[in-house]
Order: sequence, then structure tokens, then C-alpha cells
Amino acid sequence: MDEKVLSLKKAFQHDLSGAANSKDVEQLKVKYTGKKGPVQALMLELRNVAPEARPRVGKEINDLKNEIDGLLDQALMGFAKAEEVAQLEAEKIDISLPGKRHYLGHSHPIRIMMREIVDILIGMGFSVQCGPEIDSDWYNFEGLNYPADHPARDMQDTFYVTEHLLLRSQTSNVQLRAMEGRNPPIRIIAPGTVFRNENISARSHVFFHQIEGLYIDRHVSFADLFATMEELWSKVFNETVEARFRPSYFPFVEPGLEVDLKCTSCHGSGCRLCKHSGWLEVCGAGMVHPEVLKNGGINPHDYSGYAWGMGIERLAMLRYGISDIRMFTENDMRLLAQF
Repeated sequence: MDEKVLSLKKAFQHDLSGAANSKDVEQLKVKYTGKKGPVQALMLELRNVAPEARPRVGKEINDLKNEIDGLLDQALMGFAKAEEVAQLEAEKIDISLPGKRHYLGHSHPIRIMMREIVDILIGMGFSVQCGPEIDSDWYNFEGLNYPADHPARDMQDTFYVTEHLLLRSQTSNVQLRAMEGRNPPIRIIAPGTVFRNENISARSHVFFHQIEGLYIDRHVSFADLFATMEELWSKVFNETVEARFRPSYFPFVEPGLEVDLKCTSCHGSGCRLCKHSGWLEVCGAGMVHPEVLKNGGINPHDYSGYAWGMGIERLAMLRYGISDIRMFTENDMRLLAQF
């Protein structure tokens, strides 16, 4: 038994001398002092030793175990210290090198445009009212004079969540909410995101932003609408902007019209942005349909009103000279950093 203890001690010293790093030492610790290691095996062999010799042999085995543990801990500390010094040397930071530049964030051009238009309209006496982006068919269509079988629904390809819930296709879904439980005069705007299942191109996208305007009071006329529009465009573009009004059809207004602004990219000569027409449609508007007033609980014989829905992306394209609506959602820092 004494020879086995001495042989094990020599084998350990030989293996320890060949250890090159802390990982090797950890492996030796498992090899020699683990539950299935040779030191534990010697302890099990004590039962085969004569009773009178067991105390002496047991002490030798225990001393060997303590010696191995001590040498392993010492070696582990030495390697850990050396490895820490090597790691610090490898990861040393040269403080004389210039640091990485941190860029400040920028407001998105659509957010800038939306905020400015809202501020202008608040200054003109409008208050802000928001509506849900997921809404019922009643507020988005039927209550706005779109019966279930109305062909005008084909004008907007809508994303339906369920049979009666949808992603709003227009901020006009706020109109009835503004009328419910409120007596005229009503003068509100509703900014927000809208969604339509359309082909993505330089002029259209599956989601974009609108600002809805609604003014209801006694004796509201087209003259009020035109005056508001002209004042708004002049403040948005800081100059007199040439606009034209074309008769058009929208179920929730009667009569209805579309507003075009002269293309600022080509100044009316024709380009890709305006489809070579010299004009860009930015807004649909008109006098609120009597049926919509009734659905909102307002007597159309006593009150009238106008409404509009303007596209923010189109206005931003005109103001900043951006020829493709897709650029607003591509997150190209070369564009966004300019704002």
C-alpha cells in the first residue's frame, strides 16, 4: 500500500509539471481528486489493509490528498494570475486613439411635417382628436355613408382583421366619434397613420399618414373651406402656393373635391413625381354629407360643415423635393440625417 501511495505521488508530480495553463490544472483536479480518481480508490482499499496498519496508511493517503489539493490550488492561482496579466495586456486600451463619434438622433421628416401642420392648425382654432388604428366597419365606412354594397368601397383596398374590424383606411373614422355626444361648433383635426392594400410605388404605399380636418357650425360654406386651405398651404410652404380644386366623389361629403398643388420638383413642367402632369394631389375634401351629420347625431337642417383628409407624405415630398415615397420608410441615414 505504501508503494501505491508513493507511485501515485510521483505520477501526480509528473502530470503537474506538464500543465501549461489553468485548464490543464482543472483537468488534473478532476483526474486525481474526483470521486472516481486514484486517491478515492486508495481510500476504498483501506478495508484490505490489516486493522493495526489502517490508521497509519489512512493518514498517508489523507496527507497525499491534502498535498495534491494544495499543489493544485497553488498552480491554479499561479496560472490564473498569469492569464489575467496576459488578458489585460491583450485588451489594453490606447487612450491616445480618437474615440468613436456618437451621432445625435434626428426627427423623421414625416414627424417634422406632421408636427408643423398640427401646430399651424391649432393656431387657426382647431383642437386635436385621435382615433384608433383598428376600428369597426361602422366608423370607417358605414357610418360615413358607405353602405355594405356601395361601390365606393372598392376605391380603398382595406386590411380586415375580422369580419367587422379593420385597419383604418382613412382618418375620417374620427368624424363620427367627434360628433357623438358633442354639440356644434366642432372644429377638430385628427392626425394619424392609415393603411391600404395598394401596390407600393413612387407615389403610394401600404401605410401612410393623414390629417383629418372637420369643422361643423351654422352657415359653414365652401368659402370657409377654401380660405382655410389657402391659409394652410401658405404657412406650410412659407410662400403662396398655386392650388387647384377639382370636383370629385367621396361618399361622406357632398359636394366633394380634390386639391392639387403645383409640383415643386418640376415647377409644373412635368416629372416622375407628378406623373408629368405638373400637379400632385394632396387632399380630398368637401362639405359633410347630411347623412353623416345624422349618423353623428347632428341635425343637417341646422348645421353644415366641411371635412378634409390630407396626405402628409405627399406634402413632405413637395416641400423637401423627395421624388419617391418609399424613401421615407427605407431608413437611409443619408436622407434622414438631413433633417
